[in-house]
Amino acid sequence: MRKSEGERIIATPSPYARQHCLYVQEAGFLKSVEPHISSRKDLESYLFFLVLSGRGTFRYNGTPHNLRQGDCVWVDCRLPYAHESSTSSPWELKWVHFYGKEVACFYDSFQGKNGSPTFAPSNPGAFNEALSALFALYQKDCAGKEILAHKYLTDIITGCLSENTEKNEKTESMKEKLEAVRDYMKTHFREEITLDKLSEAFFISKYHLAREYRQTFGITPGNDLTAIRISEAKSLLRFSLEPVSHIARLCGYPDANYFTKVFRKCEGITPLEYRRKW
Repeated sequence: MRKSEGERIIATPSPYARQHCLYVQEAGFLKSVEPHISSRKDLESYLFFLVLSGRGTFRYNGTPHNLRQGDCVWVDCRLPYAHESSTSSPWELKWVHFYGKEVACFYDSFQGKNGSPTFAPSNPGAFNEALSALFALYQKDCAGKEILAHKYLTDIITGCLSENTEKNEKTESMKEKLEAVRDYMKTHFREEITLDKLSEAFFISKYHLAREYRQTFGITPGNDLTAIRISEAKSLLRFSLEPVSHIARLCGYPDANYFTKVFRKCEGITPLEYRRKW
């Protein structure tokens, strides 16, 4: 007797897709007929799936997670994982295995925010639509499928990163405090700002501030401050005739050489090269 029913497509990406896109490796849907354990590891792949109905257990890197209708899972398949449908309420799943050069960065952000590979989205229908569209692309083998697949995979990742999935939601006061920290940096970026000073000004441990800030905004306070300063510098380079040394000071960098080093790290070119190009 078959333990599950469903369909799948197996895709082989073009060299262009491997180099430039998020790309599908496999996709499909299944309906469990009787409980069985499916386990894998050491795959250069990321797996996303949505529980359409029923219940089951998903074990990731040794930790079990109980899932039900509407729950989603996103995992790095290099780590061991296994899933098993409930006996009393067999599940139906839609899933996609995918990969791409930038996926690891997005997944790190997801894990930093969520702390778990599973979440219950506020709008599971959006994920269902994206998964259905991906499957239909390859089932019909339509033209331009890899570019469209990249779009749908981006929609899935964006949905994962947009969900407020923390088990212990921050209080409104903490959210307001973090927003105040960000507003302060946007206003005072010309001044010397350190994590210690922010901690003192907003009455919050610098370690707690760094962790909560990253979980809320997806970036560390230091990197966010750098982005604010470099954005201002780019505007001044384009729309003023100020020398680089003065622009450096206006953006919170008393040392012009250090400013150039930071600018090059962010943009891949020097401030003067940026001015000439733009």
